[in-house]
Amino acid sequence: MKVAPSLLSCDFSRMGEEVSRIDAAGADLIHLDVMDGHFVPNLTIGPGIVKAVRPYTKLPFDVHLMISHPDSYIDPFADAGADIITFHVEAEDDIEKTIAHIRERGVLPGLVIKPATPAEAVFTYLDSLYMVLVMTVEPGFGGQSFMADMMPKVRALKAEIERRGLDVLIEADGGITAATAPVCREAGVDVSVSGTGVFKAPDAAAAIREIAGTVQNN
Repeated sequence: MKVAPSLLSCDFSRMGEEVSRIDAAGADLIHLDVMDGHFVPNLTIGPGIVKAVRPYTKLPFDVHLMISHPDSYIDPFADAGADIITFHVEAEDDIEKTIAHIRERGVLPGLVIKPATPAEAVFTYLDSLYMVLVMTVEPGFGGQSFMADMMPKVRALKAEIERRGLDVLIEADGGITAATAPVCREAGVDVSVSGTGVFKAPDAAAAIREIAGTVQNN
């Protein structure tokens, strides 16, 4: 399982150094949470921050848009260096148009589903997606507890992807640590987002290995 540490949990006063540190620790992607204060209550980073930290790593930038009108922000985040852009199926913009816009910019598109949204909400769009992100907490806040009852959605998505012979990754985000990652791996998650589980760990490299499943968690 790939690991995408979330910058939401890094030291914001030294973000560039934090990106470099997590790259050296063995991360597969860098996850960047974008909140607009409307779709979710909090405000976080914008394209300027993404652009500022882009030179600190060559790892793919996995940009998660928790915003009401994602289509308006595809160009700014593509220009800033996003490699993957995921947006919520519950957002207000036209989904097919936004996916097409992401692909037009040479960026990989993904859809996100909140805990209350069924897996079937994204089935129509699977043919045009690179990734589906299943939220395992309510979006908008870091440090929440992992919701294991989201794993049936992961299994439903995996079964549909395999049934149709597609190459779509399943990502999970929220409360994932070395302790909860095995549940994700067993359900079929391909990429785990982990904020506090990596950035606040005493040894980030060890935490990444444990979440990925490349070592046994004692």
